[in-house]
Amino acid sequence: MIAGLIRLITGAHAQWLGVDPLRADGSIPQRIYFANHTSNLDAPVIWASLPRSMRNITRPIAARDYWDKNAACRFLANRVFHCVLIERKKVTAHHNPLAAMEEALAAGSSLIIFPEGTRAIDDDAEIAHFKPGLWHLARKYPAVELVPVHLENLNRILPKGEFLLIPLLAAVTFGKPISPHENEDKMSFLERAKNAVDELARRSES
Repeated sequence: MIAGLIRLITGAHAQWLGVDPLRADGSIPQRIYFANHTSNLDAPVIWASLPRSMRNITRPIAARDYWDKNAACRFLANRVFHCVLIERKKVTAHHNPLAAMEEALAAGSSLIIFPEGTRAIDDDAEIAHFKPGLWHLARKYPAVELVPVHLENLNRILPKGEFLLIPLLAAVTFGKPISPHENEDKMSFLERAKNAVDELARRSES
C-alpha cells in the first residue's frame, strides 16, 4: 500500500535500460542499487519502483540521525523500508557504516545506497565524486550485481528543508550492472560508477 502511495504521489515511472528487474528464470538477483542523491524521497522511490518480490529483500541505507528523529520516521524506517541505519556524524571504529552494510549483504539482502554521501543542492547539480564504500562492498561481495540508478525531479517534488510535496513526475532509470575490472584501482572504479549514473541521466534527457 505504501509503495503504491509513493508511486502515486511522485508519479514515479521506472525504466529498465540494459537490465531486467528479475532474472530470465524469474529468480531474484541480489543487488546493490547505487544512485544520485537529491532528496529524502530518493530511497523510498527506488524501493517503491521495484517489483514486490524484490522490495521484500531490498534495504535502503539511511542516516540514523534523520530516520530516528521521531516515531513516524522510526516506524517507516524499521517496519516498512527495513532500512540499514548508519551513523554519518559520529563515525568510529565501533560505528563503521560499512559493517552494517556488509552484515545485510551477508544475510542475503539487496541494498540501496547513495555513494555521494550527501544530497545535491538541486537536480541540475553535477554528481559529486563517489565515496569509497561502494568499492569496498564490490570487492568483498563480487557476486552481488551493482546496478546504477538515476533519479530525476525528486528534489523539485520535495526540496531540501520543505515538508509539502510539489506535484511533478519523477523518473527512476535503472541501468546495466557494472563490476570492478581485474586490476582496476579504487579511483578508476568509482569514476566509472559515477559515469554510469551520468550516462543514465543523458539517456533520459534524449
